[in-house]
Amino acid sequence: MPKPPLDLQRFVERVGTWLAPGGPEGDVVLSSRVRLARNLADQPFVSRLDAPRAEAVAARARAALEAAAIDGETWWVPMTDAPPLLRLVLRERHLVSRELVPSEDGLKALPGRALAFGASESLAVMVNEEDHLRLQSWSAGYQVRAAWTRAVELDRQLEPQLGFAAHSEFGYLTACPTNVGTGLRASVMLHLPGLGLVRSELEKVITAAQRTGLTVRGLYGEGSRAVGDFYQISNQITLGRSEEQLVEDLEALVPRIVDFERRVRETLVREQRPALLDRVSRSLGLVRTARSMATDDALTHLSNLRLAVVLGFQREPSLEVLTPLTVQVQKAHLQAAQPEASASELVEPSVRDGLRAALLRQRLAPRPG
Repeated sequence: MPKPPLDLQRFVERVGTWLAPGGPEGDVVLSSRVRLARNLADQPFVSRLDAPRAEAVAARARAALEAAAIDGETWWVPMTDAPPLLRLVLRERHLVSRELVPSEDGLKALPGRALAFGASESLAVMVNEEDHLRLQSWSAGYQVRAAWTRAVELDRQLEPQLGFAAHSEFGYLTACPTNVGTGLRASVMLHLPGLGLVRSELEKVITAAQRTGLTVRGLYGEGSRAVGDFYQISNQITLGRSEEQLVEDLEALVPRIVDFERRVRETLVREQRPALLDRVSRSLGLVRTARSMATDDALTHLSNLRLAVVLGFQREPSLEVLTPLTVQVQKAHLQAAQPEASASELVEPSVRDGLRAALLRQRLAPRPG
């Protein structure tokens, strides 16, 4: 059965289990994600849906998804009903895309657009984004196949009830030609601070990815820039490739990048240890004393501290503390955490910068003793 409405303040106090530290290759790979694009066979693509049909697609999807009981129970969030603050929180958590919800500029969400997800946030489904359904699955660390398996299981539950559009030769039919075939997009989120300090080596990684049909994007995927040394690597084309081949493409490159990043880190420790320690000390001092801090600055300092932990320079703050903060320092999370937060208007950037600095001082303060 559906869950009660979201308590936004409690919701932002935690992050999804896919961001939990300790996953395979977790010193470099934060998370793995698989997305499947699907469309109902008896309905036009989203771009040609009128409002009544879009609402009908959403109603059918909701019934099927609630019956599937994602993570045991399912939250259903219609974008037309979600206040601006909640929409942006969902974007910051990677549960929805910029295409599904308008930015905080006052634009209204289109009819029939919605999100379904479970408590662990390891599964989520966007409804009436570019396609009727975008099934998303996440796993902590380097576990692409685990995320893929979970997405396929949900796909198989839904297809008999909804009837997906497919062609005997081309495979699943999607609104964008690059997704035709499997409709699969597999990606990993990487933390590459070593390569980030040696830009020429990072360029080699980007070139190697492009040569194998993969693409490198920023923290929030397509169209976003890299901040805090976080990068997404994913496949670009699905037509003419099986799901197994697409996953194998990623699996062939990611271990090489992980090894490359680790070797660069070792070189930096050997040749530039004092400079690295100074960089970490400056970041630790700033996050513990600053009274105002912008998002990009916060992510940069968190990246430095994360690197310090995995290199063994220090044990505190731990990855269990640092990793959730990469999401919680985002502007909507900061505001939603406040007891008297407005759900309809975002506070001024200067206020957010103050809230961000206060959160970092609180979470990253030295432990007594």
